[in-house]
Amino acid sequence: MQTILGANGTIGKPLAKELKAYTDRIRLVSRQPGTSSGNTEAFPADLTDPEQAMQAVKGSEVAYLVVGLDYRLGTWQQLWPRLMRNVLDACIRHETKLVFFDNVYLYDKKAVPHMTEQSPVNPPSGKGRVRQQIASMLMQEVEAGRLQALIARAPDFYGPENHKSFAYEVIYRNLKKGKQPLWMGKSDLRHSFIYTPDAAKATAILGNTPDAYGQAWHLPTHPDAPTGRQFIRWFGQEMGSPKKPMVMPTWMVRTAGLFSPLMKELGEMMYQYDQEYFFDSSKFTRRFDFQPTPYLDGIRETIRIG
Repeated sequence: MQTILGANGTIGKPLAKELKAYTDRIRLVSRQPGTSSGNTEAFPADLTDPEQAMQAVKGSEVAYLVVGLDYRLGTWQQLWPRLMRNVLDACIRHETKLVFFDNVYLYDKKAVPHMTEQSPVNPPSGKGRVRQQIASMLMQEVEAGRLQALIARAPDFYGPENHKSFAYEVIYRNLKKGKQPLWMGKSDLRHSFIYTPDAAKATAILGNTPDAYGQAWHLPTHPDAPTGRQFIRWFGQEMGSPKKPMVMPTWMVRTAGLFSPLMKELGEMMYQYDQEYFFDSSKFTRRFDFQPTPYLDGIRETIRIG
């Protein structure tokens, strides 16, 4: 059996489909997991509770930690270390392999124009320091020989049914409503996005590749990263709504943060939008001969499914 911890999220849902190629039993863990069907088992659990986390992992060959918490620094500081500790302890107790789905927040600010698995770790934000903390917790257990685990890392998302992503919310959804799409920072710089079906497929591959463990992997992202303006233009052309983007410079985002909780949270992440943001996944694509979805194809599928 393989278990998805955070099964209702952006990656959890497509990951469940991909895992059917590798296992005949899948456990879907979340606070409200819905109903079971076929080879899936719905398992309600709060992973911040040690005993519930222990039961959620029990009997699993591989567990995939793909939880998404509310995008608030205070929430991350309070819950992520506790949740990670509980999951690590459960995986160690039950001899379960762990795949942790991570982001790029822990990298040094100067690494953002070309991020690789060897980029220096020196997070410039509070959220980044939380991600560094929990990734370190995991790798300490791996290096001590108590756990088999890997880190699967991804940049910003785009893709179908991806309702909480920046690209979906302020580009696709705005255009669909006839409103002006939004970009933050500088729109003439390259910015990598990962197509979420590719991310899910690659995560399943890693979890079922024995020699992938003990290290970090960048999930497959097409190397022809567009500028923010180009990315928006492609959405507009395919939707028949070629509106020019409204570009919010860093100072405007920070000013808006005085009135908007979301903008306040985004303010500390603006270093990712004021410079090139390129995510290099060549380690994965070479190892698994994987061809990431071209951006225009992914945009068309996003629009088709919604």
